[in-house]
Amino acid sequence: MTERRATVTRNTLETRITVSVNLDGSGKAKFDTGVPFLEHMLDQIARHGMIDLDINAKGDLHIDDHHTVEDIGITLGQAFSQAVGDKKGILRYGHAYVPLDEALSRVVIDFSGRPGLEFHVPFTRGQVGGFDVDLFYEFFQGFVNHAGVTLHVDNLRGENTHHQAETVFKAFGRAVRMALTADAAMAGITPSTKGVL
Repeated sequence: MTERRATVTRNTLETRITVSVNLDGSGKAKFDTGVPFLEHMLDQIARHGMIDLDINAKGDLHIDDHHTVEDIGITLGQAFSQAVGDKKGILRYGHAYVPLDEALSRVVIDFSGRPGLEFHVPFTRGQVGGFDVDLFYEFFQGFVNHAGVTLHVDNLRGENTHHQAETVFKAFGRAVRMALTADAAMAGITPSTKGVL
């Protein structure tokens, strides 16, 4: 399998973002986004997905975090799409259940080429450390639309909002790692009856 890396820059009137990914990395992460709790969650993707991530973002945080969080999701999705390439020889599907104390989340992903998001996370509070947890939906919607994946996110239980969010992002990292794993039986083959994803 060829090296799966990509760097994408996205500049708008609201944000300036550069994302570099190595899908076959060792979990290294470097962030400069101005949104600390999002960085903590992105670190879960890197470490549990064994993906190297370098994300630099300058956004209109004087308004709120919305544009920055959403546009990081969009740019990360674009970088994933480029890095994954033709998807030949990958498992395509990935899933993970991850607990953290009382919280438990399930994430299922399909690198289908079709964007779709089912996000069912009944956060028990609206904020963690000043971060609006509603923005996690915007992050994943941006990612899904631009990575071309179908993603189901379900928080099955949890009382602590931080734990709920962290189990979602850890499970996402693990599910992505599974889906992008090389399948020896499918070497050189696109995992679809259509012949293309």
